[in-house]
Amino acid sequence: MSVRTQSSEQSAEAAHRAGFACFVGRPNAGKSTLTNALVGQKVAITSNRPQTTRHTVRGIVHRPDAQLILVDTPGLHKPRTLLGERLNDVVRATWAEVDVIGFCLPADQKIGPGDRFIAKELAGIKRTPKVAIVTKTDLVDSKALAEQLIAIDQLGKELGIEWAEIVPVSATGGQQVELLADLLIPLLPEGPALYPEGDLTDEPEQVMVAELIREAALEGVRDELPHSIAVVVEEMLPREDRPADKPLLDIHANVFIERPSQKGIIIGPKGKRLKDVGIKSRKQIEALLGTPVFLDLHVKVAKDWQRDPKQLRRLGF
Repeated sequence: MSVRTQSSEQSAEAAHRAGFACFVGRPNAGKSTLTNALVGQKVAITSNRPQTTRHTVRGIVHRPDAQLILVDTPGLHKPRTLLGERLNDVVRATWAEVDVIGFCLPADQKIGPGDRFIAKELAGIKRTPKVAIVTKTDLVDSKALAEQLIAIDQLGKELGIEWAEIVPVSATGGQQVELLADLLIPLLPEGPALYPEGDLTDEPEQVMVAELIREAALEGVRDELPHSIAVVVEEMLPREDRPADKPLLDIHANVFIERPSQKGIIIGPKGKRLKDVGIKSRKQIEALLGTPVFLDLHVKVAKDWQRDPKQLRRLGF
């Protein structure tokens, strides 16, 4: 078993490489946090609640000798709703198209049935190299980490998966994140850059804005409404008649929930919660877009949208 803890020497005259890597793992295994740490900016929404990522967010890591495009998929899980099934289809379709797969397993949790479920699926994908990434290493001591590394090595042997690398990282502590990029890059095909220098993601701005609003709306009500919130940005328009040095972007967005009874939870007493959601997400959106924003939020009911194919389409799934 080769566990990497320091970078191997790269040859001086390496050809430029560019390609796609995707992180898989059960919900809440640290995939989005790792994507953000590698890109160095917030491109994927993170939360300590499983199943927050619904779109394939691509983070782009630029290096002089390479471009690593990170595809962040929803966590693969046993589906209970039509939305769940669609999310799993997204995961499998993504795996078939990437150059390398990073399997995220948290250091602080023993390998469980969810991890095995994913590992078995991975074992069926023969050609794509697989890197086991032990996340959240800052939460355990060295003995527990060593045990987890051995368990992952064993899991590979048991299912016939040959790990290209096994890498312990802490995305929040910034430990070994650069090393992970160093190890993923040689597994990419040779070729020119696929995105312009400076791009960090290919997500349309409206989708990213909607995700930031959804993240703020989930804050504090995750236990009550974990998956019942969808956000659609209806329009983003520069305010007319503004002087050039004082632009203002008007953003109108709808927060959809499944039942009328959930409306009060989102809006809060005297509208306080919704106001907080607006303030918090507006700051993040302004940082993302680099311009002052006027944010207009409305809460609407889309009855049982997670189970209704028509509503799922309307909400972008």
